Amino acid sequence: MLRPTLAFLVLAILYSRASAHAQQPFFTDDVDVASYHRWHLETNNEYDFLPNPSYPALRQDTQTIKFSYGLFANCEVGMDFPLIAIFNSQASLLGTSFGLGDTDYSIKYNLRKEKQGSWWPAITASLNLEPPTGSVKLRLGSGLMDYYLNSIFQKTLSLRNTLRINAGATFAGNTSTGLVGITTRGTIFTGGASITRQFTQKLDLGVELYTGHTIDANLGRDELQEQLGGNYEVSKGLTIDFGLVGGQAVASPRLGFQLGFSKDF
Repeated sequence: MLRPTLAFLVLAILYSRASAHAQQPFFTDDVDVASYHRWHLETNNEYDFLPNPSYPALRQDTQTIKFSYGLFANCEVGMDFPLIAIFNSQASLLGTSFGLGDTDYSIKYNLRKEKQGSWWPAITASLNLEPPTGSVKLRLGSGLMDYYLNSIFQKTLSLRNTLRINAGATFAGNTSTGLVGITTRGTIFTGGASITRQFTQKLDLGVELYTGHTIDANLGRDELQEQLGGNYEVSKGLTIDFGLVGGQAVASPRLGFQLGFSKDF
């Protein structure tokens, strides 16, 4: 499991040596949007070993499918829905919970593109609305209406290295997907940073640090995790995405694995 100091060390090594074709598998979003009147599909499976405070839940498997559509120039709308399985301890007699989690609807607008010779990064903003479609009884959904605003900054550091930084806030609701994420309600600030390196024309690898913090310290449900991951371009517009997640805070998985694909239509 990665520690924050190790994550920053890897970031520094990647920076000193010399970009991902797709945002997956990273939680830190990129500035790209679906092309005008074109579709983009992402699907991803994440298998997590949950932290001790989640007991009697031990593990969670989340299959997420996301569709995005270029509604206007530099603007996309999208939706995603997770299918969640929560595996509980046999001693609890709860069995396995399975079903649809909370769906998510989003709009994302690219405010500024990166220009050669300029120090300014590319800038994008997104707004997400998440109605409570998942079962609260089975712990698949939060039972809350979530409102989340995110800002995205992206800068090309060199021919092969790209830096992405996110800063966002959930103004109402929470950030949970099943039992992963901050499950208590209240204002939550989120942030993430990733560096990706294009090692070959088809293979990108990177590292990220992602965090969430509740404005009320008494809630005690902060999020801190790191990820090593990347994607491999199988054919034009199609990538296989993979990642290894390690977390420390109670709202993060102890260990997680991701595998999925992204496709432009």
